[in-house]
Amino acid sequence: MNQAYTILKRPILTEKATAAREAANTYTFRVAAGATKVQIRQAVESIFSVQVKSVRTVNVPSRPKRQGAFQGRRSGWKKAYVSLKTGESIALIENI
Repeated sequence: MNQAYTILKRPILTEKATAAREAANTYTFRVAAGATKVQIRQAVESIFSVQVKSVRTVNVPSRPKRQGAFQGRRSGWKKAYVSLKTGESIALIENI
């Protein structure tokens, strides 16, 4: 159970994520970079007590960042789209 909280970092609450949640019962999370689809499924099922239908992942690439003469990079991260079975929902995210 403790490892589940290190895999799921936080939910993503954007317009696109909200539209996916309402249309296809798909929730979006920022996850650990090394997390697999099976680990993400187990983490969501154990934390929220729901049944997961599918998990899709995206590696978001790093982007250049500049402030004046100083250049750097914004770090990349991993995003997971978690589809729940029909009739399931995550109450904490629904209320936000």
